[in-house]
Amino acid sequence: MKKTLILILCLFLCTVSFARKRVKVACVGNSITYGIGVSDPDKESYPARLQQMLGEGYTVERFGKPGATLLNKGHRPFMQQKEFKDALAFAGDVVVIHLGVNDTDPRDWPNYRDFFIADYRALIDSFRVANPECRILIARLTPIADRHPRFESGTRDWHDEIQLAIETIAKYAQVQLIDFHAPLYPYPFMLPDAVHPDKEGAAVLAKTVYEGITGDFGGLQMPEIYTDNMVLQHGRLLTIQGKADAGEKVTVSIDRQQLQAVTGADGKWAVDVRPLKAGGPYTLTVSTEKRKLVYENVLAGEVWLCSGQSNMEFYLNWSATAAQDVPQAANSNIRFYDMKARWRTDAVEWDASVLDSLNHLQYYKDTRWTVCSPETAGNFSAVAYYFGKKLQDSLQVPVGLICNAIGGSPTEAWIDRSTLEYRFPAILRNWMQNDFIQDWVRGRAALNVKKSFNKLQRHPYEPCYLYESGIRPLEQFPVKGFIWYQGESNAHNRETHEKLFRLLVESWRKNWGDAELPFYFVQLSSIDRPSWTWFRDSQRRLMAEIPHIGMAVSSDRGDSLDVHPKQKREVGERLAAWALNKTYGYKNVIPSGPLYKSVVFSGGAAYISFDYAEKLSTSDGKPVRTFEVAGDDGLFYPAQAVVENGKIKVWSDKVKEPETVRYGWQPFTRANLVNGAGLPASTFRAE
Repeated sequence: MKKTLILILCLFLCTVSFARKRVKVACVGNSITYGIGVSDPDKESYPARLQQMLGEGYTVERFGKPGATLLNKGHRPFMQQKEFKDALAFAGDVVVIHLGVNDTDPRDWPNYRDFFIADYRALIDSFRVANPECRILIARLTPIADRHPRFESGTRDWHDEIQLAIETIAKYAQVQLIDFHAPLYPYPFMLPDAVHPDKEGAAVLAKTVYEGITGDFGGLQMPEIYTDNMVLQHGRLLTIQGKADAGEKVTVSIDRQQLQAVTGADGKWAVDVRPLKAGGPYTLTVSTEKRKLVYENVLAGEVWLCSGQSNMEFYLNWSATAAQDVPQAANSNIRFYDMKARWRTDAVEWDASVLDSLNHLQYYKDTRWTVCSPETAGNFSAVAYYFGKKLQDSLQVPVGLICNAIGGSPTEAWIDRSTLEYRFPAILRNWMQNDFIQDWVRGRAALNVKKSFNKLQRHPYEPCYLYESGIRPLEQFPVKGFIWYQGESNAHNRETHEKLFRLLVESWRKNWGDAELPFYFVQLSSIDRPSWTWFRDSQRRLMAEIPHIGMAVSSDRGDSLDVHPKQKREVGERLAAWALNKTYGYKNVIPSGPLYKSVVFSGGAAYISFDYAEKLSTSDGKPVRTFEVAGDDGLFYPAQAVVENGKIKVWSDKVKEPETVRYGWQPFTRANLVNGAGLPASTFRAE
C-alpha cells in the first residue's frame, strides 16, 4: 500500500512538472527578428511582443543577426553566425524562421539563387537534428517598400522570386508557412526605412506568429459585407469564405445546401455553393461549434460595384428629377451596400485622430446592406440607383449595388499596390510632388494632412489608398461587373490616364479572378475646361482597346460651370443599356449613340461611318452642328454636315482638301448628333 502511494505521488509530481514545462520558441532571422527599427528590442521586437502574447507557458528567445543571409554563399550567412549556434543549443520546441530579405542584395541573389532552396532545407534539417520533435514555421518575407533605393534595380523582382522559393520549401519540407508580407503590405508607414517594421509593425508580426503557433484567429469571422438584406450573385458557383480558428470545422447552409470546410493553418476557409436561383428570400447560416452567424432576408440576383469620384457619389436627392423619383424609390428587390467616407476631402485641415485613422485604412464608415426605399435611396448614388433600377425593371431579378465612390479621387488611388509597383512605379514616388498626379489632387491632399508630422502620412488620394481601404475589404465578394464614373481628377494628363485606366481594369479583374468581368464607364461630360476635349476622345479610344468594356456618353448632359451636372438619370440608364446589351444579351437594347468608326476623304469632303448609326438625326431637329475640318496646315474651320446614306458628309468652303475632321471639339459642346434611340454621338477627332 505504501509503495502504491509513493508511486501515485511520483506520477503526480511528474505530471505537475510536465504541466509546468514551458514550450521553447526560437525566433530565427535577421535584423527584423533582432529588432532593428524599434527603440528597445528587448521589449518591442516581435519576439519580445510574442512572449507577452503567449504568456507563462512559453519561453521565447530571439536569434536575429542583422545583415544575415539565408544563402550560405551570401555576404553574411546565418549558418556561420554565433546566433545560429545559440539557436541550435536552445533546441526550441517551436522554431520560427524569417530569412531572405538580405538575400535580395545584388551581391547575393544574382550569383547564388540556385542554392537558396537547398540551403534553406539544410537550415531546417539542422533544427530537426537539434530537436527531432520541433515544430517549424517559416515566414514569407516582410515587404520592401518602393522607397528602397534598389527597389527597381532588382530588389522588387528578387524579393518576389524568394517568396515563391519559400512557398516551395514550405510545401516540400513539410513545415508550416506563415505570412509576414500580407499583414504589413498595405501599411507602408510601418516601414519607416522601407525595410524594418517599427514598433507597431513588430506587433503585427508577433500577432501573426501567435496565430500560427496557437491556431487562435479569434474564432469564426465573416467579411463585413456579409449582413442581413444582402444580395448574392445568382446563376453561378458562389464562393463563400471567411476566417476561423485553425482546424475548426465550418458549416455553411443556404437553400437546402449544407457544405463543410475545415479551416487551414492560416485561419482561412472557403466553400463553393451551387448556383442559386434568382429571388429569395434566403437564410444563410455559417457556424462552428463555438459560434453561429445567421443572415436573414438574403436575395440572389445581380451584384454590381459602382465606383469612381464625386459624380458617382452624387446623391439621388441632388439630381434633377429627385422630386419625382425619390418618393417612388421603394423597391425591396433593389439593395444597397453604401460605403461612405468618414471624412470628406473638403478644403480643411484634418486633426491628429483623423490622420492616424487614415494611416490604418479606417476611412470608410461601417455600413450594412439596406433595402431600397425613399429614405435609403435619397442618400445613395444617383447614377448607381438609375442603373440598378433599369436593370431590375428589365431583368425582373433582385439587384445589389455596392457603392464606394470618393469625391475628387484620382484613378491611381483605386489600383492595387503590386500592379503599380511593377507597371507604373514612378507614380508611387513622393506622390505629393509628383507631376503624374494632378496638381489639384496634390494640393487638396496637402491641405488635408497639413497637421501631420509623419513623412509617410497617408491620404485617400494617394496611389493605392482607395484600393487598400475600399476594394480589399470587399474580399472578392462575387459581383457581375463594374460601373465607373471618374476622370475629372486625371484630365490634366490623358497619356498618364490611358496607362492608369488599363491598369485599373486589369487590377480589379485580377482581384475578382475573372479577366472578362464587364467594366462600363462614363465619358466625361461638358464643362469649360480646355483639356476635356482631348480627354473625352482618349476615353473613346480606350473603349476600342480594352475587351468587355463600354462607354456611356454624357457630353449632352453637362454644365458649362458645374463639374457636377444634375441630370443623372440618363447617365445611369445609358450605363444600364450597355449592361443589358453586352452582359445580358438584350439585342433589342441599343447600348450607345453613334461611335466614330472610320473616315474617307474624297472630293473635298469627309464621309464618316459610325457604329450604332441607325436612323442618324439630330436631337433638336436642327442641322448637324459642331463638325470642323482641317487641311494639311492643321487649321480647323467650322463645317457643314448632313446625313447621307447612313453616313455623315462634312465639308467646308475654306478647306479644299480636308485631312482631319473633328466633332463636338469644345470643352462645353452643343453637339446634337443622335441615333434612332435618341442616344448622343461621342465627340471625336479623326485623321
